[in-house]
Amino acid sequence: METEDQRDSTGLKLYLLLLGSKAPGRNVEQHDYFFAIGKSLQELIPRIKAFWPEAGRSIHIDGWREITSVDGHRVRVVLKSEANEVPAKKLFFINLGGYQPGKLEEQHYTVLTVQDDRLAAIQSAKKTVFFRTHSVAGEKGANSHIDEKYGVDVDDIYMIEEILTPEQKDQFTLEITLAENLPEDLVHLGYLTMDKLAKSTI
Repeated sequence: METEDQRDSTGLKLYLLLLGSKAPGRNVEQHDYFFAIGKSLQELIPRIKAFWPEAGRSIHIDGWREITSVDGHRVRVVLKSEANEVPAKKLFFINLGGYQPGKLEEQHYTVLTVQDDRLAAIQSAKKTVFFRTHSVAGEKGANSHIDEKYGVDVDDIYMIEEILTPEQKDQFTLEITLAENLPEDLVHLGYLTMDKLAKSTI
């Protein structure tokens, strides 16, 4: 029987990166989230640059996470050719937007959740403290809302919006299984340029 170590022998990881850039013509730094599969952050450099080409040399990482544990489920990247079956549950990324009185800015809160389908993922996101507390009474259009709804999977099961590149969707799939006592994923924060990343061993 195949062991857990053997299943992870490919070394493939699902990464979530918070990217920043002072793009040309912008007054403040812009941010976006980037999902990719690779064996290391260094390996992702060409994909990061291709994802946000207009950022030029200003593109950098403000934080990152290797996704292995979500909502009591273990998340693994496997080759599509070696996948045992299509997982019943899916991994969703949801970006919530909302407002606070007197602040001329939109607040954001991101949610990673394992659910059966898109509707269940949205309902889960609406239960967060952020969703319940970031509406401004009396302001038309100032309710908390879901800006973007993404199905994070390398299969074409949920046509919500593809996050991974078509090439990665063709090669990989996610194995999502219930598991107990999983450690929480580490969130790494800090300014990291592509030049520094290229010289690192992350």
